[in-house]
Amino acid sequence: MSYEPTLPTGAGQEEPELSPSGAPIYRYENVEPTPFELAGGEPDNIKAISEHIERHLGPVSGVYHEILSDKVHLDVHVVPPSADFPFYTLVTSGMSDRPMHVPPEAPTDEAPPYAELCILLPSTWNIPNGTDEVATAFEDENVYWPIRWLKMLARLPHEYGTWLGFGHTIPNGEDAEPFADGTELGCMLLLTALSLPEEFQTLVISPEKTVKFYTLYPIYREEMDLKMEQGADALIDRFEACDIGDVLDLNRPNTALA
Repeated sequence: MSYEPTLPTGAGQEEPELSPSGAPIYRYENVEPTPFELAGGEPDNIKAISEHIERHLGPVSGVYHEILSDKVHLDVHVVPPSADFPFYTLVTSGMSDRPMHVPPEAPTDEAPPYAELCILLPSTWNIPNGTDEVATAFEDENVYWPIRWLKMLARLPHEYGTWLGFGHTIPNGEDAEPFADGTELGCMLLLTALSLPEEFQTLVISPEKTVKFYTLYPIYREEMDLKMEQGADALIDRFEACDIGDVLDLNRPNTALA
């Protein structure tokens, strides 16, 4: 696995390689995650996030709970489509149980140590409800992969002593393989959601703890390459020019080829 830009010097690598835009690239093929550490979850944190979701996005129709958790207990909250938000919103809780290892030189307002992740799925996505439906649906990677990536990325900073923040990109393997059948999307980009209210993007739990909610944007390999060469703003400009939204579209135009 590799992604850009995150791991502080000394947490697995001495000197990172740099992308053409000057951002560091970190690789994890030969880096071992920290040993397993059983986590049970922070009830007050879960309650605060659950209430925050329902206050700003609407009722949660279900929560995908973890049975056995390493480092942090990760749940995925599902908000079904509504008139205000005509898509599924999936939100993690648990990533913010621990602070990420943000580099000391990074301003806290630009790189907060506490974060949770979201992904927006079309209303036609096969989101199961009952326990039996969940088990059956999640056997299909074409259904489960957005949830897998939410959980994988939410745990990654705690496994590798690193951090995730705005504009970071993570490919699906070194070659950015497509996430699923029927799409060429194979990388993740962390940005702020366009379709969710600004009030939702930040949750103040205490004077010492503010949680930032980032949204996962699945992107093409060529878009990741463009971002690494020219920076995140250049890719965001392409998104705006091509009217690309934040709700997953498996077959949307590749803005790097437009």
